[in-house]
Amino acid sequence: MATLKVMIVDDEVIIRNGLSTVINWADNGFTVLTPAASAEEALQRIPVEMPEIIFTDIRMTGLSGLEMAHQVKQQHPEIEIIVISGYDEFAYAQQAMREGVSDYLLKTSRPGEIIEAAVQARERLLQRRLTQAKGKAQEMVVNRGFLRRLLASGTPLDEHAEAELCERYPELCVESNGSVLQIWMLSVYPQHPEEAEQSNVSELHRLIGTELAEVLQCAWLEWNGSLLLLVRAEPNHGWGRVDSALHKMESTHACRITAASGRRVASARELHIALATAVEASSYEWLLQSERHIRYEDIEGRTGIRTVCSMEEETKLSSLLRSGESADLQAWVADLLRRIQSQGQATPGSVQAYLHSLIVSAQRWLIRAATSIGYTSPVKVEETYDIRELTKNPEKVLVDSLGLIMKEYRDMVSTTSPVQRAISFIHEHLGQSLSLQQVAKHVHMNPNYFSEMFKKETGQNYIEFVTQAKLRKAMHLLRETPAKISEIANEIGYEDIKYFNRLFKKWTGLTPSEYRANPES
Repeated sequence: MATLKVMIVDDEVIIRNGLSTVINWADNGFTVLTPAASAEEALQRIPVEMPEIIFTDIRMTGLSGLEMAHQVKQQHPEIEIIVISGYDEFAYAQQAMREGVSDYLLKTSRPGEIIEAAVQARERLLQRRLTQAKGKAQEMVVNRGFLRRLLASGTPLDEHAEAELCERYPELCVESNGSVLQIWMLSVYPQHPEEAEQSNVSELHRLIGTELAEVLQCAWLEWNGSLLLLVRAEPNHGWGRVDSALHKMESTHACRITAASGRRVASARELHIALATAVEASSYEWLLQSERHIRYEDIEGRTGIRTVCSMEEETKLSSLLRSGESADLQAWVADLLRRIQSQGQATPGSVQAYLHSLIVSAQRWLIRAATSIGYTSPVKVEETYDIRELTKNPEKVLVDSLGLIMKEYRDMVSTTSPVQRAISFIHEHLGQSLSLQQVAKHVHMNPNYFSEMFKKETGQNYIEFVTQAKLRKAMHLLRETPAKISEIANEIGYEDIKYFNRLFKKWTGLTPSEYRANPES
């Protein structure tokens, strides 16, 4: 417990020195200031030394103790005042109580009685502080609830709400001198991973928010896992003071802070704009990892990247999934994400859509792979991730999701025959001219024995099966993509477009163009 400061006021040197030295103040949790020889001296020193408890005589040269008490209570009502007088008169005691004096002792009182009076004064003082702190804390909770409701509405404030905001948060009142408001979204990361639990992060938010409110005269609240600051700036003042305060918080609380600031607004009625732009800026945290402060003005003109993966990317991804090499998959994902971050037009929305298309492509590949090897059990392709995490922690989401698909494929293959594995290999390499010998080597079989087993299980010889598989893929691409016929022919390994057209018509009865125009024929 912190010691409380005591001031003794008496014009008799023997009394004031005796009270300050005879009584063992320190052992009872008090620090005695240099005694004052008059009420006038005490009134000069009180604003500087700020004693919590004053012991004073009544009759002194100049101002009386009661006159001093009257002035002290007007300027510092929290100070406890105890009269210690040589006059045991009821009238004096009555007047002392009227002036806010909390106790009345005689100079004949024993040291224990004086200490007891000081202890009781301390209890009253601490109880008042506790009550005030609770009241202030409750008021802050109510005010933050009000602010949260205002921001959550997402609409412009009316005059009544604006006035109430000013009443609850005077520090946010925008004057006619050109002050502006801005919302900052802070992501706070403890330096030690074991402290990154939700409870620890919330406590960090509370500590940092409370300290920033004092330093910056701002309002704060927790917002969807981040710390939201609502800050006012005077005309011609930049936001360097906010950056400086954040650096200090990082040092004080051993954490890392990434800040995103929204558009500045000239009126509290536009807080919905300040919030929306701050949230948008904060969504760029992964894309702009090297930036510690992301400004809305720096990202608002971005147009986005393509939202669907290419056929080349699908082919590469399916090859990685089929290989079963987790390390290669992780390296590919890391390289892909680095390339995305380097694109100056990338936006969180377009990145989310693009990465989602990769996972969907992998899921569809798994279904096709299961069909191609005759796998009859249900294929697990359900999404096990929150799509919003694709822009917050894309590497983990991609590696985890694609890793599950890779494992599912590996498990499927382990329960299938060599011919079924060969069929899957063929489908993965339809753009190449795979010989029977190459496929047999892939499944570790003698070519002649493999040819017999293949015909027995599929009912077709190797060449017939591969040709039909290529043409089925061509039909799929004609139905589902706008790719040119020459591109489709090349995709399945036919460089001679005329040969491809003849082969396609022989098998389907239609030319590729006719089939695309009417695929149901």
